[in-house]
Amino acid sequence: MAKGKQAGFLEFQREAPAYRDIQVRIGDFMSVEAPLGEPALNRQVQRCMDCGVPFCHAYGCPVGNRVPDYCDELALGNWKRALELLHSTNNFPEFTGRICPALCEASCTLSLHDEPTICRHIEMQISERGWKEGWIQPVYPEKKTDKRVAIVGSGPSGLAAAQQLVRMGHEVVVFEQSDRIGGLLRYGIPNFKLEKKIIDRRLDQMVQEGVRFETETVVGVDLSARYLLKNYDAVLLALGTSKARDLPVPGRELRGIHPAMELLTQQTRLLSGDTIDPDTLIDPAGKDVVVIGGGDTGADCVGTVLRRGARSVVQVELLDAPPLERPAGNPWPEWPRILRTSSSHDEGCRQLWSVLTREFIGSEQVEGISCTEIQWEDRTFKEIPGSAFQLDAQLVLLSMGFSPDADSPVVKDFALATDDRGAVAVDERYHTSKERVFATGDVVTGASLVVRSIDHGRRCAEHLHRYLMD
Repeated sequence: MAKGKQAGFLEFQREAPAYRDIQVRIGDFMSVEAPLGEPALNRQVQRCMDCGVPFCHAYGCPVGNRVPDYCDELALGNWKRALELLHSTNNFPEFTGRICPALCEASCTLSLHDEPTICRHIEMQISERGWKEGWIQPVYPEKKTDKRVAIVGSGPSGLAAAQQLVRMGHEVVVFEQSDRIGGLLRYGIPNFKLEKKIIDRRLDQMVQEGVRFETETVVGVDLSARYLLKNYDAVLLALGTSKARDLPVPGRELRGIHPAMELLTQQTRLLSGDTIDPDTLIDPAGKDVVVIGGGDTGADCVGTVLRRGARSVVQVELLDAPPLERPAGNPWPEWPRILRTSSSHDEGCRQLWSVLTREFIGSEQVEGISCTEIQWEDRTFKEIPGSAFQLDAQLVLLSMGFSPDADSPVVKDFALATDDRGAVAVDERYHTSKERVFATGDVVTGASLVVRSIDHGRRCAEHLHRYLMD
């Protein structure tokens, strides 16, 4: 055991990675976070208590990352072994090490009375060391099977399942309706949180392992369900939740009101060198921007429009502001339902809580929003008399979440059973109502975290493999 390892939390304070200076980072779309140096990282891994019941691993982390084990290895200088432990539970630690909200840290035993171990950043550093040293190489199966699997969708759950299945010896083809692979990872998360070269190097590894990718292919339109079932032994649907919630209030038809994903997708395309039609270009420069919705996607929109030169940004949320500390009914090791801000909010955003959008104002182009303050009681709200106000807005971005699309061409063509949310119904083995058709990720669970989608894809791949072998 490394010197001071078990008592390191008494000796060292938490040192989280710093953000780049605001005035510098809003001038580009590079990562906002600056990695810790190796001496500081060594101090941080020694803060892991090696506690008797590692809630970070057993309760917090959806993929079950073995935090105490890889911290032990790093404390001893065994980086390669730490990477092996990390890859044993997580296909893409370089993704989650950047964008995960770190459920593991919330359930860290240290967080009861102190600051938790910086698990997320440690994982990112382990994976980056692996890429730098050339330790991350294609993994090939001991033997090939004669089974073929078609995967529809290339988000985190589809990619995790694809890598697991190809390593089990199956032939895997991933069909993606977009022009590039990655789904939400590519077009839903801005570069300042996840640069796309990070995705591309992992995709290169998967191609070497034998995964085939087919882009610009819409299953249910370009390829039929019948074709897939005829040519593949199993089909796995990893469609995600592409149906954005709308806000049907007066004035919704005005120009300048867009779903959040339109902006985020367009920005990724611009940074990838694509040409955008000037008639469809969303240009925040010099405008007052209002983002409706207080979640992570809304925060991503905030950071994006600030980098594009917005004059002002306001983020509006219907719900009450969360408390600063854990409420009584939200004990450790549960995820703390407290107020959080992102790097984007620090860059120049005003947040408004408990606000109802009543109407979009303007003639042809949106010019403002009519709002009212509300009060919540027993999961219902009422408007506060005399609290009406207006916000200037020449650009409005709707970021109120996503839901599964029961009317998508894929679901319709396969004639799949869905639940009351529109999600594809599966049994405990991820099998849908259609023989040989499986489903995983957000299309089953509803919109969730990338780390949960990776876990879902891995679990589904295991059940699908057993099905094929039986």
